[in-house]
Amino acid sequence: MRINKTSTIIAAFFAGIIASPLIQHAVSEARADAPALSPAIFDLQAIKHDDLPKTSNPELNARTLVTTDHATVGIQSGNIAKHTHPQTDELQYIIEGSGSMWLGNERKDFKPGSLIVIPKGTAHAGSIVSNGPVKAIAIKIPPQGKGDIVFVD
Repeated sequence: MRINKTSTIIAAFFAGIIASPLIQHAVSEARADAPALSPAIFDLQAIKHDDLPKTSNPELNARTLVTTDHATVGIQSGNIAKHTHPQTDELQYIIEGSGSMWLGNERKDFKPGSLIVIPKGTAHAGSIVSNGPVKAIAIKIPPQGKGDIVFVD
C-alpha cells in the first residue's frame, strides 16, 4: 500500500513537470490576441468629452488607445458609479478637471497631474466634480475583462 502511494506521488510530480511547459505555452498562446504595437502620438489635450465614444454608463465616455497582452491604455471622460475591478489593477492620470472621488473607504481630492493608483478589488469613483468634465488616462493591468466590474453601494 505504501509503495502505491509513493509511486502515485512520484508519477504526479513528473506529470506536473511535463505538463507545466505545455500549460504555460497554451496560456501564452491564448493571451496572444493583442495586435503588435505601432508607433503613434495621441494629442490627449485636443480630445474632448464629446469626441469619445459613449459607454453603457451614461456619464462616461471612453476609448482604448493601446492594447497589449499585459495592459491597456485608454482615455476616459466623465463619471461612473462606485465600483471595483476584482481582477484588474488600474492607474489613472488626471489630464483635466478636478474634484474628489472614493478611493477605498475615503474621499480623496484630485486635480490635473494627479496619479491615482487603484489596486484590484479597491472601490473607486463616485466623483464629486468641482471643475470638469474630468478627463483621465486609464491604464488597466492586465487588460480588463468584460465581467471585471462590480458596482458597489
